[in-house]
Amino acid sequence: IGEQVLLKCSFKSSSPISERLTVDWTYRPLTGGQMETIFHYQSVPYPTTVGKFKDRISWAGNVANGDASIAIQNPVLSDNGTFICSVKNPPDV
Repeated sequence: IGEQVLLKCSFKSSSPISERLTVDWTYRPLTGGQMETIFHYQSVPYPTTVGKFKDRISWAGNVANGDASIAIQNPVLSDNGTFICSVKNPPDV
């Protein structure tokens, strides 16, 4: 609580990394409910502009090195939940 947290995500791809590569981070609260996309990356990072993570997520990855990690600033207990990292690098899925 109160310190930046790094959510690590690493990947391997059988295809060369290209500008078509996308990273999506989704989140579902511990209490359940709807999954929501909190971060999208395609060539540049697109942090969410709405919801509880607005202005608190930053890109910490390097796709050339197989890293799709993000950081969350000022985490609070209510951020607890399931975070899913999904990487697609067409034609490799």
